[in-house]
Amino acid sequence: MLHYLEQAARERVSETTQAVVKKVEGSRRSFLKGGAALTGLVVALHVMPKSAAAFKPYNHGGHAMPHGVVADPNVFVSIAKDGTVTIVAHRSEMGTGSRTYVPMIIAEELDADWSRVKIVQAEGDEPKYGNQDTDGSRSLRHHVQPARIMGASVRHMLVSAAVKQWGVARSDIRAANHEIVHVPTGRKVGYGDLAEAAMQETVPVFDALDFKDEADFRYVGKGEIQLYDLHDITTGKAVYGADIIRPGMKFAAVARPPVLGATVKSHDASAAMKIKGVEKVVPIPGANIPAKFAPMGGLAVVATSTWAAIKGRDALVIEWSDSPHAGYDSDAYHKEMSANAKQPGKVLRAQGDTAAAFKNAAKVVSAEYYQPHMAHVAMEPLVAVADVKDGKAEIWGPLQSPYGARQDIAAALEMDEADVTTHVTLLGGGFGRKSQCDFAIEAAHVSKAVGAPIKLQWTREDDIRNAFYHTTSVERIEAAVDSSNKVVGWRHNSVAPSILSIFAPDSGHQFFIEAAMGHVDNPFEIANMSIENGKAMAHNRVAWFRSVSNVPRAFAVQSFVGELAHELGKDPKDMLLELIGSDRIIDPKLLPKDHWNYGEPYDEFPIDTARLKNVVRLAADKAGWGKKLPKGEALGIAAHRSFVSYIASVVHVKIADDGSISVPEVHTAIDCGFTITPERVAAQVEGSAVFGMTLALYSAITYKNGAVEQSNYHDYEMSRMNRFPEKVHTHIVPHKFETHATGVGEPALPPFAPALANAIFAATGKRLRDLPFGEKV
Repeated sequence: MLHYLEQAARERVSETTQAVVKKVEGSRRSFLKGGAALTGLVVALHVMPKSAAAFKPYNHGGHAMPHGVVADPNVFVSIAKDGTVTIVAHRSEMGTGSRTYVPMIIAEELDADWSRVKIVQAEGDEPKYGNQDTDGSRSLRHHVQPARIMGASVRHMLVSAAVKQWGVARSDIRAANHEIVHVPTGRKVGYGDLAEAAMQETVPVFDALDFKDEADFRYVGKGEIQLYDLHDITTGKAVYGADIIRPGMKFAAVARPPVLGATVKSHDASAAMKIKGVEKVVPIPGANIPAKFAPMGGLAVVATSTWAAIKGRDALVIEWSDSPHAGYDSDAYHKEMSANAKQPGKVLRAQGDTAAAFKNAAKVVSAEYYQPHMAHVAMEPLVAVADVKDGKAEIWGPLQSPYGARQDIAAALEMDEADVTTHVTLLGGGFGRKSQCDFAIEAAHVSKAVGAPIKLQWTREDDIRNAFYHTTSVERIEAAVDSSNKVVGWRHNSVAPSILSIFAPDSGHQFFIEAAMGHVDNPFEIANMSIENGKAMAHNRVAWFRSVSNVPRAFAVQSFVGELAHELGKDPKDMLLELIGSDRIIDPKLLPKDHWNYGEPYDEFPIDTARLKNVVRLAADKAGWGKKLPKGEALGIAAHRSFVSYIASVVHVKIADDGSISVPEVHTAIDCGFTITPERVAAQVEGSAVFGMTLALYSAITYKNGAVEQSNYHDYEMSRMNRFPEKVHTHIVPHKFETHATGVGEPALPPFAPALANAIFAATGKRLRDLPFGEKV
């Protein structure tokens, strides 16, 4: 997501272009020797071919090197003499499993014994490792094929070495569980024993590779490999950002402007300096808007402990300057967006004659839906350790975009990028927030100023009051219905501040990436359609959030489907299937020319209504749709395509006598192509249900006088254990390995809130159109 947004901000071009594979020559002497610092041909894995068809019969993934290009694994894989296979993980780990399962695919093709595999975390270095932005539910879907190529390449080189040593035919040799076996004689040799000889082999071209058959997989698709860090996480040994300690390290906390655009006008640090342990107050430079991820400025208090730094920060007396955003009031802004939504917006997709459809309609149904700003509130608050000295900068922290952070820190310190190193710890949750590196830049500024390593810790209050927030939105939908109760016209005006506002001067309109998240990609078979975008200027830092604009769009569209069903006297599931219509591939000519398809080529990842309808039917069937439930209980359904996956959820709601909302059960059907690891898919679906419950019942960031009103969990609540969905059932649509693997980390979130809203309506007759709902109806 970060890669796409930055490119769009600079160039305003589509990301579905053919990219180029980069090769950098270097020494191969460290290959297969077991070092983590490997050299050799470097493959930039963020690239895309025009078509993945070059990899038939294993043509999934949508990303990899074009047919025939040399794919050198040296940067990612090494084998020690004792047989230990070291694999570099170039993506960050925040619970989705990318740090484990991309290396697992390499190990699968290598036919390595997983118990003898070691994973090391890459530093931020995209020229070496390829794109490192852990976002967009793309770590696996973009790296299935490149990972297989690397594993198959190493295996090929090991076999080649054995062929030369034994003087036998290649056809008589196979790799099996960390050994090379001569099938006719049963002779075996371990990978470690062949490492030195294999190092001398030429890296094979693609045409020379052979890939394992699906029937022979030991790890992929089996769900038997746990997260690599699971033991350390559960026993407290895992290293997060706050666990980093450096010799001579000092600690810092920052007072930041309460209103976007304000700066320090004057300050009095005398009280702060009297607090035991406080040593210094350091100004942090702000940045002009649009500022990308730069800090908004403020004052850092440096001390001998985090507690002393926080106490000192709180004792500062600061006069802040005025800001053009000081009048931002979220209630007033809601009304402004609502007024804009009622007016014609900028037309993004026009189909048929919508005006005539509404003019001649027997009935018009309309509704408006609202979502406030939301904060990510990952379990681990932001933290970074920086050591800037002797013209070099070294950073440790929970970085979702370690190379992007490296570039931004270098720019902020006016240093050469080569002089900045970024180390990635476990993230402790991310949801997009840790793609923005303002916290790491702050730490770097303070370390440079004091000449010592600095751990700069954000508190939960900092995290909530100084975030990059999920956009707020008003979604207005109108449907024209003919005399036979058929929907013949659809108008959807989405009004929301744009993420692009942090990268470029704000136009007030969302751009093509946001528009493609449940808006212009509407899959309904309606002859007349107008998809519009009303103007909304940003007054805070708007950035991505789990599932991004799919959250408000799915909430609006799927809630409106439920409203139409009630208005027209139809079953909600049947209404949804009717609107989706016939089994078809949505004609790309119906979509905008700049339509964004989550970075994937549309011809290989089209909008397939048959797959969408299938998950609707599967979720409904597994949930027992239509069954009789006790008074106060009901089922609600919603479906959505995002990150090129298809999801449907049926939420079973129970309303207590006092109006309290609980969810005894959720059934979610997911079609994510071939499933690399079923256990992790189920974990992400379950996590999305918990996240969705929080989003639906509690999540609201509000503003008065330009400042955030919430500060901690007492007024920005989370769904606690007594509000968790009690049972979450995940139903995975099976596919053969030839089918593209698609997104998993985010797609299950958008359908949850509308499915819950539809269930609440079915149970109570109350239609909830504004998020959050609160605990009671």
